[in-house]
Amino acid sequence: MSGDYLDINRRNWDERAGLHVAAPGYRVDRFAEDPAYLSDVVRFDRPRLGDISGLDAVHLQCHIGTDTVSLARLGARMTGLDFSPASLAEARRVAAGAGVPVEFVESDVYGAVDALGGARFDLVYTGIGAIGWLPDIRRWARTVAGLLRPGGRLFIREGHPMLWAIDERIEGPGLAVELPYFETAEPLVWEEAATYVETGGRTLTNTVTHSWNHGLGEIVTAVLDAGMRITGLVEHDSVPWEALPGRMHHDDSIGEWRLTDRPERLPLTYTLQALAG
Repeated sequence: MSGDYLDINRRNWDERAGLHVAAPGYRVDRFAEDPAYLSDVVRFDRPRLGDISGLDAVHLQCHIGTDTVSLARLGARMTGLDFSPASLAEARRVAAGAGVPVEFVESDVYGAVDALGGARFDLVYTGIGAIGWLPDIRRWARTVAGLLRPGGRLFIREGHPMLWAIDERIEGPGLAVELPYFETAEPLVWEEAATYVETGGRTLTNTVTHSWNHGLGEIVTAVLDAGMRITGLVEHDSVPWEALPGRMHHDDSIGEWRLTDRPERLPLTYTLQALAG
């Protein structure tokens, strides 16, 4: 199974890369037009990121590099890592257009230490929608720990595992917990021609993906067992895209989506930070 999920998901993400770089939601042109422009995700993260200028940082599962370039604009010496060569080709174009130096490296996450070198980074950054493509959260945490220098920091903002457990396909005002909350041995297998941003009607031909959920306790325990010390855990009631269509509204004040009805019912994302020993 280990090789199969990588091949299946890589074909899907190779195809998504072209759709996403052309999608209005990614605003790729803004990076070349405005030297101060940051992605919405990194702009949201800034109060918790703090000053990252001068840090050696790696963005795991960087996709087309919009967050990676944004972090470089905040002063970090950035490396972006992704398993999709098509995504990395687009990421290099985004960085070149923005005039920002970023090193992009092709590797799956579990091979990151071999691809990049151990104990090399002051900051490991992982963004929303990343770790759900990985089958083993403990192995992910060990990889992060292996990349960090002593005292280096993990920063992850992710979709909350309770959000991933909600089946968005069930219509109506209620929230139905129909999908696994905890990590399972077997993946969730999806077949979807659409992606998560507006693509002008263009659809995918490589429609199958494999994904896994990881409970918040499983993530925290994996980080601790990998020898890191947790310094912050914040749950948010907002998410960068309309994760539950028809049940959310866009909050312009933060540039994210919230539940319209009783938003206090459901955490949508979280930020976790930890330091390497």
